[in-house]
Amino acid sequence: MAQNERSSERSPGRKAASAGRGTYAVGDERRSRILDAAVEHFAQWGFHASSLARIAKDVGITQGGLLHHFRSKEDLLVQVLARADENDKEKFFSHEFVTAVECYTCLVRLAEYNSTRLGRTRMFNVLAAEAGDPGHPAHAYFTQRYTDIVEHMSDPLRQAVESGELRPGTDIVAVSQETAAVMDGLQVQWVLDPKGFDMVGRFRAYADRLLRSITADGRGLPADV
Repeated sequence: MAQNERSSERSPGRKAASAGRGTYAVGDERRSRILDAAVEHFAQWGFHASSLARIAKDVGITQGGLLHHFRSKEDLLVQVLARADENDKEKFFSHEFVTAVECYTCLVRLAEYNSTRLGRTRMFNVLAAEAGDPGHPAHAYFTQRYTDIVEHMSDPLRQAVESGELRPGTDIVAVSQETAAVMDGLQVQWVLDPKGFDMVGRFRAYADRLLRSITADGRGLPADV
């Protein structure tokens, strides 16, 4: 009898903990669906023309329910961009590149990955264009993004110059900026014609051609990239 009573006394706590975990899981799942819907809306209409009410409706909740997870449309935009960055960094940039060839091999893999997510890439193109306005809520994000890209690429390229992999005097900042511009420019053309434009093939050819022009031994990308 006493054992049953003790078991009964512990049961409410276990039920409460289980309910709490269930509540968090539901909240996380709803937050994820809001972010996914926001990507599609920002891609189609841009930031200013997107509506929290329409995003909420697509998710099946009220605008008030959406604002329970995100304080404002600006907050939602920042979280969408942050999540995309976190996923890409973890998947492609979680380790230091040893050589310049390894760096560009990884960028080709990133281009391949981007070619599987049209909505996210379209959103990026639209928001990057809008963010040229200093008053745009994503202006600071995109400014910092390009600074980070150049810095992240410059380190392995600088080491490649020092190790003799790249030719002496290679302007690593210019190479990094050019690479980012080419990659993003190819994404713009691909989004306009996803079936007819070979974004990955064009970037692979560019990376191979660039490496052959700056490596000391004229080496390009590995044959299996």
